[in-house]
Amino acid sequence: MKEQKKIPVGKVKRASRFISTGAKIGGNYVKYYAKKLFDYSLDKEELHADNASDIYKTLSNLKGAALKVAQMMSLNETLPQAYADKFALAQYNAPPLSYPLIVNTFRKYMGKSPNDIFDTFSKKAVNAASIGQIHKATIGNKTFAVKIQYPGVADSVKSDLRILKPFALKLLNITKAELEYFMEEVEQMLIDETDYKKEIQQSIELTEACEIIENVNFPKYYEQYSSEKIITMDWMDGVLMKDFIESNPSQSERNKIGQAIWDFFNYQIHSLRKVHADPHPGNFIFLTNGNVGIIDYGCVKIIPDDFYEPYFKLVLTDLEKNKSEAERLFRQVNLITDKDTDKEKELFTKMFKELISIVSIPFKNDEFDFGDKDYLKSMFELGHKYAKNKEVRKANSARGLKHAIYMNRTHFGLYSILNKIGAKVQTQKDERFMPVVSLE
Repeated sequence: MKEQKKIPVGKVKRASRFISTGAKIGGNYVKYYAKKLFDYSLDKEELHADNASDIYKTLSNLKGAALKVAQMMSLNETLPQAYADKFALAQYNAPPLSYPLIVNTFRKYMGKSPNDIFDTFSKKAVNAASIGQIHKATIGNKTFAVKIQYPGVADSVKSDLRILKPFALKLLNITKAELEYFMEEVEQMLIDETDYKKEIQQSIELTEACEIIENVNFPKYYEQYSSEKIITMDWMDGVLMKDFIESNPSQSERNKIGQAIWDFFNYQIHSLRKVHADPHPGNFIFLTNGNVGIIDYGCVKIIPDDFYEPYFKLVLTDLEKNKSEAERLFRQVNLITDKDTDKEKELFTKMFKELISIVSIPFKNDEFDFGDKDYLKSMFELGHKYAKNKEVRKANSARGLKHAIYMNRTHFGLYSILNKIGAKVQTQKDERFMPVVSLE
């Protein structure tokens, strides 16, 4: 893949890239409607593909918050497939920066070049994602993975998010009120992800706490070779998820890895009340020893008790049999409000009951087959149905609490990964990995 020799830094330069992309998208629409004049059966697949390519090209050049949001959007079930496929490249296959830029970062934040610190250091990136890229290094017989943050991304989070709003509104089919309400949470989490010193501490704390999880391995982190823009950790020998799946593993291998991933996330949520909230395929390494390695602890969501309790009561409650309790919980987590008309209350109660009933199925069975294609398909279809609903679109207020953004993202990302792996998981095997709430 071609390397970038420079990265746009500063509000004006970055904004100008978005403006030029907007012009290209306008041209794509003109081209689409011109073709439509002669072919009424023409659908929007080609338009979506052209737009997705143009948007991703700009975002991958900008990197940082702009590309991170694209990565997050790739997991959204209402996003057209062309965008989801393109934006998913941000998980581990973004265009890397050239070696001279990496040397500059080392000299600025470590006071030395990579070759002054390590015996060997790969000039080409092994992987490149939204906020940083990975290089391979050695000291003696020890091999390291070194993550280097792209220049300027920490300073551009707020301005990037402001510029991205029109794209997000259009692509995600959400209201402006919803976007404004939740953007503050996204902004703070993205700012946290650019603080590599904080990430190192989170990495050490979470991996030490999760050592009890079977069949999961974690890298060790080396503070003496790290800084606010550089993280050095153990190199983990293995392959990415797509390569693991292409190797055609046995069902028992799929189940073993899937169980480990399920236990890892649910132990954090239910026992630690904080969670690695970035479960995309690039953060899992399928190791040569048969275990799974889990990396990248920049995005960690703290789960407050006053959110955890009603959230998981909704998951575990039979919402049809306990209608008064369902309404109470819906109000507690702001899914319905006192401002709702009777019609709105009826609509959103029905919608959220349907959505929650699907998401909660794994928690209500001793074993669940995440490889069941119909399960994830039904979730996608329901999301698309309500995203297109005119009455839902007309709503003037945001629904849900801000904490739900990363909790929902974690669950959807987890379900999607387990589905791709094709794993059958024991969901009730250990109380430490199960919701801790009392149902009335």
